[in-house]
Amino acid sequence: MEYEAVIGMEVHVELSTASKVFCPCSTRFNAPANTNVCPVCLGMPGAMPVMNRKAVDYSVAAGLALNCTVSRWCKMDRKNYFYPDLAKNYQISQHELPLCHHGWIDIRVDGVTKRIGITRAHLEEDTARNVHTLSGGVSGIDFNRSGMPLLEIVTEPDLSSADEAFAYLTALKRLLQYLEVSDCNMEEGSLRAEANVSLRPRGSSSFGTKTEVKNVASFSGVHKAIEYEIARQRQVLESGGTVVQETRGWDADRGVTVPQRTKESAHDYRYFPEPDLMPLAVDEAWEARIRASLPELPQARWHRFQETYGLSAYDADVLTASRSMADYFEATVQSGAEAKPAANWIMGDLQALLLKNGLPIEECKVASGNLAAMIRLIDNGTISGKIAKDVLLEMFDTGENPKRIVEAKGLVQISDEGELERIVADVVASNPGPVDDYRKGKEKALGFLVGQAMKATRGKANPKMINEMLLKALEN
Repeated sequence: MEYEAVIGMEVHVELSTASKVFCPCSTRFNAPANTNVCPVCLGMPGAMPVMNRKAVDYSVAAGLALNCTVSRWCKMDRKNYFYPDLAKNYQISQHELPLCHHGWIDIRVDGVTKRIGITRAHLEEDTARNVHTLSGGVSGIDFNRSGMPLLEIVTEPDLSSADEAFAYLTALKRLLQYLEVSDCNMEEGSLRAEANVSLRPRGSSSFGTKTEVKNVASFSGVHKAIEYEIARQRQVLESGGTVVQETRGWDADRGVTVPQRTKESAHDYRYFPEPDLMPLAVDEAWEARIRASLPELPQARWHRFQETYGLSAYDADVLTASRSMADYFEATVQSGAEAKPAANWIMGDLQALLLKNGLPIEECKVASGNLAAMIRLIDNGTISGKIAKDVLLEMFDTGENPKRIVEAKGLVQISDEGELERIVADVVASNPGPVDDYRKGKEKALGFLVGQAMKATRGKANPKMINEMLLKALEN
Protein backbone atom coordinates (compact mmCIF):
# COMPACT_ATOMS: atom_id res chain seq x y z
CA MET A 1 0.00 0.00 0.00
CA GLU A 2 1.15 3.54 -0.75
CA TYR A 3 1.37 5.77 2.33
CA GLU A 4 1.67 9.53 2.70
CA ALA A 5 3.01 11.44 5.69
CA VAL A 6 0.94 13.94 7.64
CA ILE A 7 3.06 16.27 9.77
CA GLY A 8 2.27 19.08 12.17
CA MET A 9 4.84 21.17 14.03
CA GLU A 10 4.81 22.58 17.55
CA VAL A 11 7.46 25.23 18.13
CA HIS A 12 8.26 26.84 21.48
CA VAL A 13 9.94 30.21 21.09
CA GLU A 14 11.57 32.01 24.01
CA LEU A 15 10.67 35.69 23.82
CA SER A 16 13.48 38.22 24.20
CA THR A 17 12.05 40.15 27.12
CA ALA A 18 14.36 41.48 29.84
CA SER A 19 12.33 39.83 32.61
CA LYS A 20 10.30 36.66 32.97
CA VAL A 21 6.66 36.40 32.01
CA PHE A 22 5.10 36.57 35.50
CA CYS A 23 7.87 38.02 37.69
CA PRO A 24 10.71 40.58 37.47
CA CYS A 25 13.55 38.02 37.45
CA SER A 26 16.18 38.40 34.71
CA THR A 27 16.06 36.24 31.59
CA ARG A 28 19.86 36.40 31.13
CA PHE A 29 21.16 33.12 29.74
CA ASN A 30 23.95 31.14 31.39
CA ALA A 31 23.73 32.83 34.80
CA PRO A 32 24.89 30.68 37.76
CA ALA A 33 22.26 28.06 38.62
CA ASN A 34 19.29 29.25 40.66
CA THR A 35 20.33 32.91 40.79
CA ASN A 36 17.62 34.42 38.54
CA VAL A 37 14.81 33.26 40.81
CA CYS A 38 12.16 34.54 43.20
CA PRO A 39 9.14 33.10 45.07
CA VAL A 40 6.98 33.34 41.92
CA CYS A 41 9.20 31.32 39.56
CA LEU A 42 10.17 28.96 42.39
CA GLY A 43 6.48 28.15 42.87
CA MET A 44 6.33 29.19 46.52
CA PRO A 45 2.83 29.01 48.05
CA GLY A 46 1.06 32.36 48.06
CA ALA A 47 3.36 33.98 45.45
CA MET A 48 1.25 35.89 42.90
CA PRO A 49 2.07 36.15 39.17
CA VAL A 50 1.88 39.47 37.29
CA MET A 51 1.66 39.51 33.46
CA ASN A 52 4.64 40.93 31.51
CA ARG A 53 3.10 43.35 28.99
CA LYS A 54 6.12 43.20 26.69
CA ALA A 55 5.63 39.42 26.37
CA VAL A 56 2.08 40.07 25.21
CA ASP A 57 3.30 42.71 22.74
CA TYR A 58 5.85 40.29 21.27
CA SER A 59 3.27 37.50 21.05
CA VAL A 60 0.77 39.74 19.25
CA ALA A 61 3.51 40.94 16.85
CA ALA A 62 4.37 37.34 15.98
CA GLY A 63 0.69 36.50 15.58
CA LEU A 64 0.10 39.41 13.21
CA ALA A 65 3.18 38.49 11.16
CA LEU A 66 1.76 34.96 10.91
CA ASN A 67 -1.52 36.39 9.57
CA CYS A 68 -3.37 35.29 12.70
CA THR A 69 -6.54 36.72 14.22
CA VAL A 70 -5.75 38.34 17.57
CA SER A 71 -8.28 37.49 20.26
CA ARG A 72 -10.06 40.49 21.74
CA TRP A 73 -10.47 38.54 24.97
CA CYS A 74 -8.57 35.53 26.23
CA LYS A 75 -7.44 34.00 29.49
CA MET A 76 -4.59 32.03 31.00
CA ASP A 77 -5.11 28.43 32.16
CA ARG A 78 -3.45 26.01 34.52
CA LYS A 79 -2.06 22.89 32.87
CA ASN A 80 -1.76 20.39 35.70
CA TYR A 81 0.89 17.69 35.76
CA PHE A 82 3.66 16.49 38.06
CA TYR A 83 7.29 16.62 37.03
CA PRO A 84 10.44 17.60 38.96
CA ASP A 85 11.06 20.72 36.83
CA LEU A 86 7.60 22.12 37.64
CA ALA A 87 7.70 23.27 41.25
CA LYS A 88 4.03 24.21 41.63
CA ASN A 89 2.80 21.11 39.74
CA TYR A 90 1.06 23.19 37.09
CA GLN A 91 2.15 25.33 34.16
CA ILE A 92 0.45 28.61 33.33
CA SER A 93 -0.50 28.33 29.66
CA GLN A 94 -3.51 28.87 27.37
CA HIS A 95 -5.94 26.14 26.36
CA GLU A 96 -9.35 27.04 24.93
CA LEU A 97 -8.78 30.70 24.11
CA PRO A 98 -5.30 31.33 22.64
CA LEU A 99 -4.02 34.87 22.17
CA CYS A 100 -3.59 34.38 18.37
CA HIS A 101 -5.26 31.84 16.11
CA HIS A 102 -6.12 30.82 12.52
CA GLY A 103 -3.14 32.18 10.61
CA TRP A 104 -0.79 30.99 7.88
CA ILE A 105 2.74 31.20 6.53
CA ASP A 106 4.02 30.44 3.03
CA ILE A 107 7.03 28.18 2.47
CA ARG A 108 8.99 27.36 -0.68
CA VAL A 109 10.31 23.89 -1.51
CA ASP A 110 11.97 23.20 -4.87
CA GLY A 111 10.59 26.46 -6.24
CA VAL A 112 6.99 25.62 -5.29
CA THR A 113 5.12 27.77 -2.75
CA LYS A 114 2.86 26.06 -0.21
CA ARG A 115 0.67 27.65 2.44
CA ILE A 116 0.91 26.17 5.95
CA GLY A 117 -1.95 26.88 8.34
CA ILE A 118 -1.21 28.16 11.84
CA THR A 119 -3.71 26.75 14.33
CA ARG A 120 -2.70 28.91 17.27
CA ALA A 121 0.08 30.94 18.85
CA HIS A 122 -0.33 31.18 22.60
CA LEU A 123 1.65 32.55 25.53
CA GLU A 124 2.89 30.39 28.39
CA GLU A 125 5.71 29.99 30.90
CA ASP A 126 8.70 27.70 30.58
CA THR A 127 9.64 25.05 33.12
CA ALA A 128 12.90 24.69 35.03
CA ARG A 129 15.80 22.69 33.60
CA ASN A 130 16.86 19.26 34.82
CA VAL A 131 20.66 18.95 35.03
CA HIS A 132 22.03 15.41 34.82
CA THR A 133 25.72 16.26 34.43
CA LEU A 134 26.60 16.83 38.09
CA SER A 135 29.42 14.77 39.61
CA GLY A 136 28.76 11.65 41.65
CA GLY A 137 25.71 10.61 39.62
CA VAL A 138 23.64 13.43 41.13
CA SER A 139 20.95 15.32 39.19
CA GLY A 140 19.82 18.84 39.99
CA ILE A 141 17.24 21.41 38.92
CA ASP A 142 18.11 24.91 37.71
CA PHE A 143 15.11 27.23 38.11
CA ASN A 144 16.68 30.09 36.13
CA ARG A 145 14.62 28.96 33.14
CA SER A 146 11.41 28.58 35.14
CA GLY A 147 8.95 31.30 34.16
CA MET A 148 10.73 32.34 30.96
CA PRO A 149 8.16 33.68 28.45
CA LEU A 150 7.33 31.22 25.69
CA LEU A 151 5.23 31.55 22.56
CA GLU A 152 3.97 28.16 21.41
CA ILE A 153 3.19 28.11 17.69
CA VAL A 154 1.18 25.14 16.42
CA THR A 155 0.57 24.36 12.74
CA GLU A 156 -2.25 22.55 11.02
CA PRO A 157 -1.22 19.07 9.80
CA ASP A 158 -0.36 20.59 6.42
CA LEU A 159 3.23 19.39 6.05
CA SER A 160 3.87 16.21 4.12
CA SER A 161 7.64 15.69 4.14
CA ALA A 162 10.81 16.33 6.09
CA ASP A 163 11.84 18.88 3.44
CA GLU A 164 8.65 20.87 4.02
CA ALA A 165 9.13 20.75 7.79
CA PHE A 166 12.69 22.07 7.38
CA ALA A 167 11.46 24.86 5.08
CA TYR A 168 8.72 25.76 7.58
CA LEU A 169 11.15 26.01 10.50
CA THR A 170 13.56 28.09 8.43
CA ALA A 171 10.80 30.49 7.35
CA LEU A 172 9.43 30.76 10.89
CA LYS A 173 12.85 31.44 12.40
CA ARG A 174 13.58 34.09 9.76
CA LEU A 175 10.22 35.78 10.46
CA LEU A 176 10.71 35.86 14.24
CA GLN A 177 14.24 37.22 13.92
CA TYR A 178 13.01 39.97 11.58
CA LEU A 179 10.51 40.93 14.28
CA GLU A 180 13.30 40.81 16.91
CA VAL A 181 10.95 39.06 19.34
CA SER A 182 13.42 36.17 19.82
CA ASP A 183 17.00 35.31 18.90
CA CYS A 184 15.79 31.74 18.08
CA ASN A 185 19.10 30.29 19.30
CA MET A 186 18.50 26.53 19.45
CA GLU A 187 21.78 25.91 21.29
CA GLU A 188 20.52 28.07 24.17
CA GLY A 189 17.02 26.61 24.02
CA SER A 190 15.41 29.77 22.60
CA LEU A 191 13.67 27.71 19.93
CA ARG A 192 12.52 24.12 20.43
CA ALA A 193 10.73 22.20 17.69
CA GLU A 194 8.57 19.09 18.04
CA ALA A 195 7.11 17.17 15.13
CA ASN A 196 3.82 15.24 15.15
CA VAL A 197 4.15 12.54 12.50
CA SER A 198 1.60 10.06 11.19
CA LEU A 199 1.01 8.02 8.04
CA ARG A 200 -2.19 7.28 6.15
CA PRO A 201 -3.04 5.49 2.90
CA ARG A 202 -2.35 7.83 0.01
CA GLY A 203 -5.50 9.69 -0.96
CA SER A 204 -7.25 9.01 2.36
CA SER A 205 -8.85 11.93 4.24
CA SER A 206 -8.64 10.34 7.69
CA PHE A 207 -5.61 10.64 9.95
CA GLY A 208 -3.36 7.87 11.17
CA THR A 209 -2.03 7.49 14.72
CA LYS A 210 0.58 10.14 15.41
CA THR A 211 3.78 10.18 17.39
CA GLU A 212 5.40 13.31 18.78
CA VAL A 213 9.17 13.61 18.37
CA LYS A 214 10.99 15.67 21.01
CA ASN A 215 14.54 16.53 22.13
CA VAL A 216 15.78 17.63 18.71
CA ALA A 217 18.61 20.18 18.85
CA SER A 218 18.75 21.44 15.25
CA PHE A 219 16.70 21.87 12.10
CA SER A 220 18.78 19.22 10.36
CA GLY A 221 18.05 16.96 13.33
CA VAL A 222 14.31 17.57 12.89
CA HIS A 223 14.67 16.65 9.21
CA LYS A 224 16.48 13.39 10.05
CA ALA A 225 14.07 12.53 12.88
CA ILE A 226 11.01 12.97 10.64
CA GLU A 227 12.54 10.89 7.85
CA TYR A 228 13.37 8.14 10.34
CA GLU A 229 9.90 8.23 11.92
CA ILE A 230 8.18 8.04 8.52
CA ALA A 231 10.29 4.99 7.62
CA ARG A 232 9.68 3.38 11.05
CA GLN A 233 5.92 3.83 10.90
CA ARG A 234 5.78 2.54 7.32
CA GLN A 235 7.64 -0.58 8.39
CA VAL A 236 5.26 -1.11 11.33
CA LEU A 237 2.18 -0.75 9.11
CA GLU A 238 3.53 -2.90 6.28
CA SER A 239 4.35 -5.68 8.74
CA GLY A 240 0.76 -5.68 10.03
CA GLY A 241 1.51 -3.86 13.29
CA THR A 242 -0.16 -0.85 14.90
CA VAL A 243 1.46 2.54 15.48
CA VAL A 244 1.19 3.57 19.14
CA GLN A 245 0.35 7.16 20.06
CA GLU A 246 3.36 8.18 22.11
CA THR A 247 6.10 10.71 22.67
CA ARG A 248 9.44 9.65 21.21
CA GLY A 249 12.86 11.19 21.75
CA TRP A 250 15.49 11.71 19.06
CA ASP A 251 18.79 9.92 19.66
CA ALA A 252 21.14 11.88 17.39
CA ASP A 253 24.11 9.56 18.03
CA ARG A 254 22.25 6.50 16.77
CA GLY A 255 19.99 8.35 14.33
CA VAL A 256 16.79 6.79 15.73
CA THR A 257 13.71 7.83 17.68
CA VAL A 258 13.12 6.06 21.00
CA PRO A 259 9.93 5.69 23.08
CA GLN A 260 9.61 8.02 26.08
CA ARG A 261 6.00 7.87 27.26
CA THR A 262 2.49 7.35 25.98
CA LYS A 263 1.04 10.57 24.62
CA GLU A 264 -1.30 12.47 26.92
CA SER A 265 -4.58 14.00 25.78
CA ALA A 266 -5.80 17.46 26.76
CA HIS A 267 -8.17 16.09 29.42
CA ASP A 268 -5.23 14.43 31.17
CA TYR A 269 -3.94 17.87 32.13
CA ARG A 270 -7.21 18.94 33.85
CA TYR A 271 -7.04 22.49 32.46
CA PHE A 272 -8.92 25.18 34.34
CA PRO A 273 -8.75 29.01 34.28
CA GLU A 274 -5.78 30.58 36.10
CA PRO A 275 -7.44 32.35 39.08
CA ASP A 276 -4.49 34.63 39.91
CA LEU A 277 -4.32 36.43 36.55
CA MET A 278 -6.83 38.78 34.96
CA PRO A 279 -8.07 37.95 31.44
CA LEU A 280 -6.21 39.55 28.53
CA ALA A 281 -8.16 42.08 26.49
CA VAL A 282 -6.23 43.19 23.39
CA ASP A 283 -8.39 45.94 21.93
CA GLU A 284 -8.18 47.41 18.41
CA ALA A 285 -5.95 50.29 19.51
CA TRP A 286 -3.43 47.91 21.11
CA GLU A 287 -3.37 45.71 18.01
CA ALA A 288 -3.06 48.74 15.71
CA ARG A 289 -0.09 50.08 17.68
CA ILE A 290 1.77 46.78 17.31
CA ARG A 291 0.83 46.38 13.65
CA ALA A 292 2.22 49.84 12.91
CA SER A 293 5.55 48.85 14.50
CA LEU A 294 6.07 45.75 12.35
CA PRO A 295 9.05 45.89 9.95
CA GLU A 296 8.89 44.83 6.32
CA LEU A 297 8.63 41.05 6.61
CA PRO A 298 10.94 38.61 4.81
CA GLN A 299 8.41 37.37 2.25
CA ALA A 300 7.53 40.92 1.18
CA ARG A 301 11.20 41.88 1.07
CA TRP A 302 12.02 38.80 -1.01
CA HIS A 303 9.47 39.85 -3.63
CA ARG A 304 10.59 43.50 -3.55
CA PHE A 305 14.27 42.65 -4.03
CA GLN A 306 13.39 40.82 -7.23
CA GLU A 307 11.05 43.52 -8.54
CA THR A 308 13.08 46.58 -7.50
CA TYR A 309 16.65 45.36 -8.01
CA GLY A 310 16.17 42.71 -10.69
CA LEU A 311 17.69 39.98 -8.53
CA SER A 312 17.03 36.28 -9.03
CA ALA A 313 14.83 34.39 -6.58
CA TYR A 314 17.95 32.66 -5.24
CA ASP A 315 19.88 35.91 -4.69
CA ALA A 316 16.88 37.52 -3.01
CA ASP A 317 16.49 34.47 -0.75
CA VAL A 318 20.13 34.60 0.39
CA LEU A 319 20.08 38.37 0.98
CA THR A 320 16.83 38.29 2.96
CA ALA A 321 17.96 35.36 5.12
CA SER A 322 18.48 37.85 7.92
CA ARG A 323 17.19 41.36 8.47
CA SER A 324 20.75 42.61 9.02
CA MET A 325 21.98 41.14 5.73
CA ALA A 326 19.06 42.66 3.83
CA ASP A 327 19.64 46.04 5.49
CA TYR A 328 23.35 45.89 4.62
CA PHE A 329 22.62 45.12 0.97
CA GLU A 330 20.16 47.98 0.63
CA ALA A 331 22.53 50.39 2.35
CA THR A 332 25.26 49.39 -0.12
CA VAL A 333 22.98 50.04 -3.09
CA GLN A 334 21.81 53.35 -1.63
CA SER A 335 25.48 54.33 -1.30
CA GLY A 336 25.91 54.15 -5.06
CA ALA A 337 26.66 50.53 -5.96
CA GLU A 338 24.78 48.66 -8.68
CA ALA A 339 22.48 46.01 -7.21
CA LYS A 340 23.86 42.88 -8.91
CA PRO A 341 27.58 43.58 -8.20
CA ALA A 342 26.67 44.49 -4.62
CA ALA A 343 24.76 41.23 -4.23
CA ASN A 344 27.64 39.22 -5.70
CA TRP A 345 30.27 40.75 -3.40
CA ILE A 346 28.10 40.38 -0.29
CA MET A 347 27.04 36.78 -1.00
CA GLY A 348 30.50 35.77 -2.21
CA ASP A 349 33.73 37.19 -0.83
CA LEU A 350 32.27 39.11 2.12
CA GLN A 351 30.11 36.23 3.29
CA ALA A 352 33.09 33.88 3.04
CA LEU A 353 35.17 36.18 5.24
CA LEU A 354 32.36 36.44 7.79
CA LEU A 355 31.95 32.66 7.96
CA LYS A 356 35.70 32.07 8.19
CA ASN A 357 35.95 34.46 11.13
CA GLY A 358 32.69 33.42 12.77
CA LEU A 359 31.25 36.93 12.65
CA PRO A 360 27.70 38.13 12.04
CA ILE A 361 27.35 40.91 9.50
CA GLU A 362 26.45 43.32 12.31
CA GLU A 363 30.09 43.09 13.50
CA CYS A 364 31.63 43.48 10.05
CA LYS A 365 34.20 46.30 9.80
CA VAL A 366 33.44 46.81 6.12
CA ALA A 367 30.93 49.65 6.16
CA SER A 368 28.26 49.41 3.46
CA GLY A 369 29.38 52.79 2.11
CA ASN A 370 32.97 51.55 1.78
CA LEU A 371 31.86 48.42 -0.05
CA ALA A 372 29.92 50.62 -2.47
CA ALA A 373 33.01 52.82 -2.93
CA MET A 374 35.12 49.76 -3.73
CA ILE A 375 32.59 48.59 -6.33
CA ARG A 376 32.68 52.05 -7.93
CA LEU A 377 36.49 51.83 -8.14
CA ILE A 378 36.04 48.65 -10.17
CA ASP A 379 33.38 50.26 -12.37
CA ASN A 380 35.49 53.31 -13.22
CA GLY A 381 38.55 51.21 -14.00
CA THR A 382 40.68 52.34 -11.03
CA ILE A 383 41.14 48.74 -9.82
CA SER A 384 40.45 45.30 -11.28
CA GLY A 385 38.21 42.67 -9.72
CA LYS A 386 41.30 40.71 -8.74
CA ILE A 387 42.83 43.69 -6.93
CA ALA A 388 39.45 44.37 -5.32
CA LYS A 389 39.64 41.03 -3.52
CA ASP A 390 42.85 42.15 -1.81
CA VAL A 391 41.34 45.54 -1.04
CA LEU A 392 38.28 43.89 0.52
CA LEU A 393 40.49 41.73 2.71
CA GLU A 394 42.31 44.84 3.97
CA MET A 395 38.99 46.59 4.54
CA PHE A 396 37.70 43.57 6.47
CA ASP A 397 40.73 43.63 8.79
CA THR A 398 41.00 47.40 9.29
CA GLY A 399 37.71 49.01 8.27
CA GLU A 400 39.73 51.46 6.13
CA ASN A 401 38.35 53.38 3.16
CA PRO A 402 39.10 51.52 -0.12
CA LYS A 403 40.44 54.59 -1.93
CA ARG A 404 43.06 55.13 0.78
CA ILE A 405 44.07 51.46 0.65
CA VAL A 406 44.52 51.62 -3.13
CA GLU A 407 46.58 54.81 -2.91
CA ALA A 408 48.72 53.66 0.02
CA LYS A 409 49.59 50.31 -1.59
CA GLY A 410 49.90 51.53 -5.17
CA LEU A 411 47.15 49.25 -6.44
CA VAL A 412 45.81 51.53 -9.17
CA GLN A 413 44.92 49.54 -12.28
CA ILE A 414 47.13 49.98 -15.35
CA SER A 415 44.99 51.28 -18.20
CA ASP A 416 47.63 53.05 -20.26
CA GLU A 417 47.32 51.70 -23.82
CA GLY A 418 50.98 52.08 -24.69
CA GLU A 419 52.18 50.23 -21.61
CA LEU A 420 49.61 47.45 -22.02
CA GLU A 421 50.47 47.01 -25.72
CA ARG A 422 54.11 46.54 -24.78
CA ILE A 423 53.15 43.91 -22.15
CA VAL A 424 50.91 42.07 -24.63
CA ALA A 425 53.67 42.05 -27.25
CA ASP A 426 56.10 40.56 -24.70
CA VAL A 427 53.58 37.86 -23.68
CA VAL A 428 52.92 36.87 -27.31
CA ALA A 429 56.62 36.77 -28.12
CA SER A 430 57.50 34.76 -24.98
CA ASN A 431 54.78 32.10 -25.41
CA PRO A 432 54.89 30.77 -29.01
CA GLY A 433 53.39 27.43 -28.00
CA PRO A 434 50.11 28.76 -26.51
CA VAL A 435 49.92 31.33 -29.33
CA ASP A 436 50.12 28.52 -31.90
CA ASP A 437 47.55 26.49 -29.91
CA TYR A 438 45.09 29.39 -29.99
CA ARG A 439 45.53 29.85 -33.71
CA LYS A 440 44.75 26.12 -34.15
CA GLY A 441 41.40 26.61 -32.40
CA LYS A 442 42.29 25.86 -28.77
CA GLU A 443 40.50 28.80 -27.18
CA LYS A 444 41.60 27.86 -23.65
CA ALA A 445 45.08 29.06 -24.60
CA LEU A 446 43.74 32.62 -24.48
CA GLY A 447 43.08 32.28 -20.76
CA PHE A 448 46.68 31.21 -20.21
CA LEU A 449 47.99 34.23 -22.11
CA VAL A 450 45.70 36.61 -20.19
CA GLY A 451 47.02 35.07 -16.98
CA GLN A 452 50.61 35.70 -18.08
CA ALA A 453 49.80 39.35 -18.79
CA MET A 454 48.14 39.78 -15.40
CA LYS A 455 51.09 38.07 -13.73
CA ALA A 456 53.50 40.46 -15.44
CA THR A 457 51.59 43.43 -14.02
CA ARG A 458 51.00 41.81 -10.59
CA GLY A 459 47.26 41.85 -11.31
CA LYS A 460 47.15 45.59 -12.00
CA ALA A 461 46.38 45.44 -15.71
CA ASN A 462 42.90 46.31 -16.90
CA PRO A 463 41.63 42.78 -17.74
CA LYS A 464 39.14 43.99 -20.36
CA MET A 465 41.84 45.90 -22.25
CA ILE A 466 44.26 42.98 -21.95
CA ASN A 467 41.69 40.61 -23.47
CA GLU A 468 40.93 42.94 -26.35
CA MET A 469 44.61 43.61 -27.10
CA LEU A 470 45.55 39.95 -26.96
CA LEU A 471 42.75 38.99 -29.33
CA LYS A 472 43.85 41.69 -31.75
CA ALA A 473 47.49 40.61 -31.53
CA LEU A 474 46.63 36.93 -32.06
CA GLU A 475 44.41 37.70 -35.05
CA ASN A 476 47.25 39.66 -36.63
